[in-house]
Amino acid sequence: MRRTTILITAGVLAIAGGITALTIWINQPTYDDIVQDCVKALAEDSGATKTSRPDACDDVRDDDYTTLLMAKTLDDLGWTDEDGKFDINRMLDDQP
Repeated sequence: MRRTTILITAGVLAIAGGITALTIWINQPTYDDIVQDCVKALAEDSGATKTSRPDACDDVRDDDYTTLLMAKTLDDLGWTDEDGKFDINRMLDDQP
């Protein structure tokens, strides 16, 4: 009888541990969520640079952060169209 009790208890604890681990893993933000939070932080922080990142961008890879920072800079300069794509004509119109 004791062996059965121990096995049942160990099985229940293993299942509970597995469910807990799965729940924690599922609730972790995806990389896309982290990047979207970084985009929002960059929109709010006008002083962001390559070496001075907002806290929300700490987990974004360097290549992706550089791309986001460049996209924000192009948008701030007014060189993007309504869809957020680079528009060379707007850049050339901006030249003296």
